[in-house]
Amino acid sequence: MTSVEPSAFSPHDHAHCAGDTLARAEAEAARRGLRLTPVRRRTLEILLEAHRAMGAYEVLDRLAAEGFGNQPPVAYRALEFLTEHGLAHRVRRLNAFAACMHPGEDHAPVFLICRECDGVAEAAAAPVRAALEAAAGALGFTVERANIEALGLCPGCKDRLNVA
Repeated sequence: MTSVEPSAFSPHDHAHCAGDTLARAEAEAARRGLRLTPVRRRTLEILLEAHRAMGAYEVLDRLAAEGFGNQPPVAYRALEFLTEHGLAHRVRRLNAFAACMHPGEDHAPVFLICRECDGVAEAAAAPVRAALEAAAGALGFTVERANIEALGLCPGCKDRLNVA
């Protein structure tokens, strides 16, 4: 991931973005021998429809409306599979899930979360991770897992709210 690539917060062809990401996710699942069932695939498509995190019940409502069942395990199992295999991420601050925009790449993104619209973008994390590991290392601590989320305003909401 580079810091200059298009993000959820920059103008881009979203249909191409979502379609390309879905194709990469399907290729990654096939490469790893993972079964992307119809409900798992549709769950990923739902997450890709907008660059924002969605709660499990919001996903379940969409799945139920499309005939995939209306019991919570339907959504939770699909979301668990997608996150376990790096095709989606859990955004803890929002208790929600977002499609991974870089399936198949070894990365641990920083999530930039808009406090107004709940838009979520994955940001390149290498510099942040390096700083975290250096700070931890200075204390003799080894970081095994970190989930870094930043809350703020996306460019659209910033403009709409006239925030400098």
